[in-house]
Amino acid sequence: MRLKMQIEKTLSDSQGIPRARATRVTLQGSQGVAYEILTPVFMPVGTLGSVKGMTTHELKKIGAQVILGNTYHLYLRPGHLRIEKLGGLQRFMGWDGPLLTDSGGFQVFSLSKLNKTDDDGVTFQSHIDGSTHRFTPELSMEIQKSLGSDIVMAFDECPPYPTTPEKVQTAMQRTLKWASRGLEVPLQDHQARFGIVQGGLYEELRVVSAREITALPFDGFAIGGLSIGETPELMRKMAHFTAPLLPQDKPRYLMGVGRPEDLVEGVRAGIDLFDCVMPTRNARNGQLFTSLGKINIKNARYADDPSPLDPDCSCETCQKYSKAYLRHLFICGEILSARLNTLHNLTFYLNLMHQMRNSILENRFDDWVKNFYTQKKNQMSAGIES
Repeated sequence: MRLKMQIEKTLSDSQGIPRARATRVTLQGSQGVAYEILTPVFMPVGTLGSVKGMTTHELKKIGAQVILGNTYHLYLRPGHLRIEKLGGLQRFMGWDGPLLTDSGGFQVFSLSKLNKTDDDGVTFQSHIDGSTHRFTPELSMEIQKSLGSDIVMAFDECPPYPTTPEKVQTAMQRTLKWASRGLEVPLQDHQARFGIVQGGLYEELRVVSAREITALPFDGFAIGGLSIGETPELMRKMAHFTAPLLPQDKPRYLMGVGRPEDLVEGVRAGIDLFDCVMPTRNARNGQLFTSLGKINIKNARYADDPSPLDPDCSCETCQKYSKAYLRHLFICGEILSARLNTLHNLTFYLNLMHQMRNSILENRFDDWVKNFYTQKKNQMSAGIES
């Protein structure tokens, strides 16, 4: 048993399609100690083996359940073989919880000016020193095996947006072939594998991709190729379309999607796992998510504001420090600014997921969603930054 999922509660939409759900995902764990993940869940992104500005102890304290690491970046530095020699990524970074690694496939898109893709794999130049490297589905699996993550993502090609249906179809077919090739590579006994559905914004391609990828022996499935430049409305529409195409009895992961309202819509669609750099990146830029709306802490209006950032938040940032102090730290470029802002934003995201999970279990999710959007509408009407 690498992965087991227990569905605790599922709510259906107005058409009777099973949608929002709360589950328990159990992973085998590399040290013989099983990990349990309560979904829906948000996974903080630790691209280089670190969630920027946060210690793993702090992440545990605020309720983080899973951390995401990046195959491409860790391959370049410090190198997957070095991490393996040092006991695997969890030991290397001091994290005693479950770990997911993405395959490096997204970098095929995001660093496309430095890459050349063909049916066998991707040749790319390092964004660090310009050196040339080659990724194949097999190498991606070998790297993730060395890293020792609990959830290993299939190597995929994420086509840019906008692009032609022909190019999206080519990327989708490559993703399917690469998934099959990756499955031939043995992993560590505890490592679960997730396949990825591609197909861009074309429903007919999503249907084909979902049908083909779910026929393969993966432990879970992800929806890729969204939140890459399309409008939020198009992203949500495709997530709602694709989620029911995936098996009910396996975890569903919406990759790289992360505005609070996008998470709400993802849960409504029937998604279990989410990740995004938005809460950490925005924190470093001074944009903070609160129950009263988004706040740009650098604004002069907060220079003399003694109130807490968010009166409904229990994180250390909100309990101990004022908006005036947080603004002072940001304007002065203090390292503590990024740390306190990140601590708060991640707490906000994790609490948001916790609230949705509880509302599903208590059969009041629809009311919770209505209240969420009513609050958002009121914030915008009141002129609060959002």
